[in-house]
Amino acid sequence: MRTRREWLTMGIGALAAAPLLAQQGPGGGKLPAVLTAEESARLLLMREEEKLAHDVYTLAGERWNVRIFPNIAQSETAHFRQVGRLLTTYNLPDPAAGRAAGEFADPRMAALYFDLTTKVALSLKDALEVGVLIEKTDIQDLEAGLAEAKQPDIKRVYANLMNASYNHLESFEANLELLAAAA
Repeated sequence: MRTRREWLTMGIGALAAAPLLAQQGPGGGKLPAVLTAEESARLLLMREEEKLAHDVYTLAGERWNVRIFPNIAQSETAHFRQVGRLLTTYNLPDPAAGRAAGEFADPRMAALYFDLTTKVALSLKDALEVGVLIEKTDIQDLEAGLAEAKQPDIKRVYANLMNASYNHLESFEANLELLAAAA
């Protein structure tokens, strides 16, 4: 059984530890850093860009029944989740939450989705060109994100996504070359 003095010492010790506990997140982990407005905006943009890529590639796969589209759409799902984890880490609202395929928080993304899916429906060549455009745009946005990001976890995710986008770009371009050679 604890003495009154032991209880008092424990209480003082807990008060002394309070500032340390306040700097820790759930589970005792360190709280995330505060992001700049630019870093936050970029994360929100990347979340919607990954959703856009997934949604367009899924539609293209259904329309053209060519393996590249569902394969890369699956990869975009993983990228979407990675950015989602960053949103959770930095307590940012998820612009994709509760939105169906083709629905976006940013009206510019919704308009872009409409334009891209309209082109996807024209021909397989057009659909592959849309893939090239999406990946080149992702690469540009990820390069800008890497330049402005301060947090190592954000930099790591952006670098991984950029490497994947280069691979996707190469795949779309190779398929365009095969299509041209077969014509």
